[in-house]
Amino acid sequence: MKIEDIIKTTSQIAVEKKAIISLVYTANIISDKLSEVLKVYDISIQQYNVLRILRGQKGKPANLSTIQERMINKMSNTTRLVDKLILKDLVTRNICELNRRKVEIFITENGLKLLNILDPLVDKTEKEIVKNLSADELNTVNDLLEKIRD
Repeated sequence: MKIEDIIKTTSQIAVEKKAIISLVYTANIISDKLSEVLKVYDISIQQYNVLRILRGQKGKPANLSTIQERMINKMSNTTRLVDKLILKDLVTRNICELNRRKVEIFITENGLKLLNILDPLVDKTEKEIVKNLSADELNTVNDLLEKIRD
């Protein structure tokens, strides 16, 4: 569906503005679909991202700045996200014994188990979202988005 029909405008939209509106609208659709899958497990997209980052540490601790640097959504309040995950027993936060000012964050066994459940559901949703695009088209989309970010 054309973005003009979605936003119900008959006005001519500049090509640059149309691209931005389309990107934002599409990003929101993707976010909504992923949130819908995660909501069943009482996890936000940002919390899921934190769990994946911590799993990627392969048993090594991460600190808040490491997590923040690797977050997809840079506006996330990492401290608040970690606090919520601690309450759900999905991560732990410890004070480093060698440096008392350093906080170490680990994913728990429960966090790993939850990711084992969520990963296939998220993968399925991602595939469903892009099902109408060929591999070549997906590569083109990725290339174009990289150009926008540069």
